[in-house]
Amino acid sequence: MAELKKVVHVMRRFVPGKWGGTESVVFNLSRALVHRGIKSVVFCTAMFSRAGLQGMEEVPVKRYRYVLPWFGLSPAAKDQLRLKGGSPLSLPLFFGLMREKEVSVIHAHVQHRLGGMARTAAKLKGIPLVVSLHGGHLTVPPDQTEKMIAPFRGKIEWGKIFGFLFGARRVLHDADAIICVGRNEYHEMTKRYPFKNIFHVPNGVRVERFVEARGQRFREAYGFQSSDKIVLCVSRIDYQKNQLGLVRAFSVFSKTHPEHRLVFVGTVTVAEYHRQVLTEIERLGLGDRVRMIDGIPPNDPLLPSAYKAAEQFVLPTHHEPFGIVILEAWAAGVPVVAHRVGGIPGFATDGENILLVAKDDEHELACRMAELADHVGLRRSLAEAARREVEASYNWETIARRYEEIYDQVTGSFAQG
Repeated sequence: MAELKKVVHVMRRFVPGKWGGTESVVFNLSRALVHRGIKSVVFCTAMFSRAGLQGMEEVPVKRYRYVLPWFGLSPAAKDQLRLKGGSPLSLPLFFGLMREKEVSVIHAHVQHRLGGMARTAAKLKGIPLVVSLHGGHLTVPPDQTEKMIAPFRGKIEWGKIFGFLFGARRVLHDADAIICVGRNEYHEMTKRYPFKNIFHVPNGVRVERFVEARGQRFREAYGFQSSDKIVLCVSRIDYQKNQLGLVRAFSVFSKTHPEHRLVFVGTVTVAEYHRQVLTEIERLGLGDRVRMIDGIPPNDPLLPSAYKAAEQFVLPTHHEPFGIVILEAWAAGVPVVAHRVGGIPGFATDGENILLVAKDDEHELACRMAELADHVGLRRSLAEAARREVEASYNWETIARRYEEIYDQVTGSFAQG
């Protein structure tokens, strides 16, 4: 079997201030692989950063210049595509992949043009290509797809020729392994590619960070009183995450629970939606009960402290391939209420380690929040079951071993010809 020396991860961007689920997975996986003696390097565009080599803890990050390959994009459209949905072109990244030495596996966490570059580089270097689907490939609702393509609708996409040259539409077809974080996409991929290596590997969490965190640190940093009972939601500010629905549910909930405060922690990825949320908070008279905190960097101790400070965690998302933030809440010992959507029911059990609510049912969401707030025994039982589950199955050391097994399998197949 070929020795597994180095894994190169390819993605759109890797900036702590614009962190999302994919970035969290790649960082924690890379960090865990390094601890297991396997070099792990992130290749990405220089979105929201500068080109060059930088590091994040033990993980080297190589950022490359890029363009958004459409004619006639306005500055506002470019800003929106950088935040969400844009398919950049980065020839420097491709040549960087070709120059990188001692690479055992190229692991693409993106498709389209960058995924095509990863595919072509792997073929030219004669090494395996692994592709991760972090959700959304098959499950993004049509209305959200429309919103993502709106910035370049009607524009001429001159970058299509590069997509063709790099085989952007053959990324999954030519992958040596496909990894799905959600069970729904895993089952669909096994139907589409019945003879391909398809794996379901859930996301993980650094359990010890959340177990050891101090909630008082977050309260002191943001001026919360010890009597404030915090309802926490950690997610980017985006129509997919449905903060508007949670604000409306909280408006009902707070009428009988005036001591509670709703706290949003997340980076703004859709500015117009952020404005709508702020307007709704003002309209409902919740200005003194709702706080919006810009995204806390993933390696900042205040992030796990935010969970520790909360009485309950709520995820009202319209669409969620997995839900890493649920694992983080579980690790912190915080009970969770979430919508019954996407991959969430695949790893969480209603009434056992979570309370699940029908999608877009704001009344039921308010009722289940109240149920948690009013019953300390329920909060304790959910939190204890969730903690056992996350420690047994979702610690990053456990998840990283599964990735290593997949890498070993595909490199072994290559070595055998």
